[in-house]
Amino acid sequence: MRRVAIAGTGSYLPKKVLSNHDLEKLVDTTNEWILTRTGISERRIASDKEATSDLCAEAAKCALDSAGLSSADIGLIVVATITPDMPFPSTACLVQQAIGAEAAFCMDLEAACSGFIYALETARLYVASGHVNNALVIGGETLSRATDWHDRSTCVLFGDGAGAVVVRRAVRGMGIMACSMGSDGRLWDLLKIPAGGSRMPATHETVEARLHTIKMEGREVFKHAVKCMTDACVSALNKAGLNKEDIAWIIPHQANRRIISAIAERLEFPMEKVYVNLDRVGNMSGASVPVALDELVRSGKVNSGDRLLFVAFGGGFTWGATVIEWE
Repeated sequence: MRRVAIAGTGSYLPKKVLSNHDLEKLVDTTNEWILTRTGISERRIASDKEATSDLCAEAAKCALDSAGLSSADIGLIVVATITPDMPFPSTACLVQQAIGAEAAFCMDLEAACSGFIYALETARLYVASGHVNNALVIGGETLSRATDWHDRSTCVLFGDGAGAVVVRRAVRGMGIMACSMGSDGRLWDLLKIPAGGSRMPATHETVEARLHTIKMEGREVFKHAVKCMTDACVSALNKAGLNKEDIAWIIPHQANRRIISAIAERLEFPMEKVYVNLDRVGNMSGASVPVALDELVRSGKVNSGDRLLFVAFGGGFTWGATVIEWE
């Protein structure tokens, strides 16, 4: 099995900004209430002409440019999303067409907010085995299309965007060192989009009841997210043979400032080494970690040899953490 590394990063955020003050005009809330409970000030919203694949394609182009590769070099495209363009074909196939990656085979992966962690590990195994040489891993969401703008407990949380990485054989160093993932399907009912699938197909009634939008039991999700993400970090560090002192940056799923702070506190990890951008972009589900990674890399704060820790938690429940050494 070959060692595998992230060779390039990219991201794309829609131009439209929806601030907390804008939300005050849509729903019974205040800027102070949102900031205090979530840490979010604004989020990006896709235009009517932008679908998830459009956001993903732009992020993919940036990642390819960062890696110094062309679309013809890509053998696999994996898109992590819960807001695909349509049930089928896969969003990954639409990205393939958009960027001209004709040699790639394509698939979507659905693990909610943990999707990027799952997709990265999937791609790592394909590259490590030698089945493909270069893979595109993309997390992309248009959560604004699945948001109930009448529900003040959830509509303040979510934003749109996409992040991408190119994965290939490590040239030097350890690359992707370890991954720890888990799920608990017993808790599926706490975070979901109830309608639109085979269990509850779309009808006039489901649309009128807003059952095609995100439903969440916030207190329960918070409790499980903190524990599972903390445990995943510890497990991934143990698998990598590292201590928390070896980590230059933690890049967590950007769900809620309180969740992120609680994880850092439990790990006894300094917040100044935890990258946070949710104040500007909100919760972008599977796009959160790759967008944050791209921002951090492009800021010049990641150096060759730095160890990074990604961690996420999402509906299912699903969770995961990955340790990498930056090339």
